[in-house]
Amino acid sequence: MAQDITQDFLPYGIHVPLVTPFARDGRPDLDALAGLAHTVLDDGAAGLVALGTTGEVGALEPEERRAVVDTCARVCRERDAQLVVGAGSGATASAARDLAGLARWPEVRAALVIVPAFVRPSQDGVIAHFTQLAADSPVPLVVYHIPYRTGRSLDAATLRALAAVPGVIGVKHAVGGIDQDTVDLLGELPPGFAVLAGDDTFASPLLALGADGGILASAHLATDRFVRLVAAWRDGDAPRARALGHRLARLSARLFAEPNPAVVKAVLHAQGRIPTPDVRLPLLPASEASVAAALAELAALDAAELAVPSA
Repeated sequence: MAQDITQDFLPYGIHVPLVTPFARDGRPDLDALAGLAHTVLDDGAAGLVALGTTGEVGALEPEERRAVVDTCARVCRERDAQLVVGAGSGATASAARDLAGLARWPEVRAALVIVPAFVRPSQDGVIAHFTQLAADSPVPLVVYHIPYRTGRSLDAATLRALAAVPGVIGVKHAVGGIDQDTVDLLGELPPGFAVLAGDDTFASPLLALGADGGILASAHLATDRFVRLVAAWRDGDAPRARALGHRLARLSARLFAEPNPAVVKAVLHAQGRIPTPDVRLPLLPASEASVAAALAELAALDAAELAVPSA
């Protein structure tokens, strides 16, 4: 049961929601995926997220999803790294089945479960949904709160109620900015409940308010800088954190200029880290202009780091 193991794991630091690289024949390239996983861990990431939105989970076949988790689990086992896996859907019963399937991978430390989308349940309905899921899940749950995708916003009181549910250990917070509920939640954060930034461009201000880390697609690139950003805010080095946060926010804005993960994949391909920049429909490949702008911003970030020695 999830509540039996929540004391053993609390997500922290930078988790990279890995893209799913595709080979030229259109199939997932699992060797490239493993290479990405090792590289971001080499650069300081605390863990990986498999089957997130960035991994185009909705476009993967069931056997492809299993292969992706197999690959990430193997890397995390070798590296003693945290593995979180996306699971669940709008219906409670089907989400429970997805969660039950995670028991086959002992390396999975938690599941990232989205607030039910489209059906727009009440705040109490959301609490009941996660309470039922957590009661039977083999792993703890991280609530994925992204109202601009789901159509359901949660207030601070509801998030605190979710934090009190045994087996719910955190939230990926992606509300499209810093709103009053964000301030209220982090101003009185329940113990044993992690807040992870989920909007890349707002990661630095959320960390400044006390978030524990982030699940950030942008951290495929400049991973070590995102890790240093978390450390700078944690250590109270506001001048260093503020400057680095602004630079990383500009990079993230470029990477999200088109629907994620198109630009991220195109930049990774340009760097020779994945075999193709391909995404699956209904996504389209990133434009040359967006890729060039992201590469230029990444080069500017590198130049700025060279010009200002680290403290």
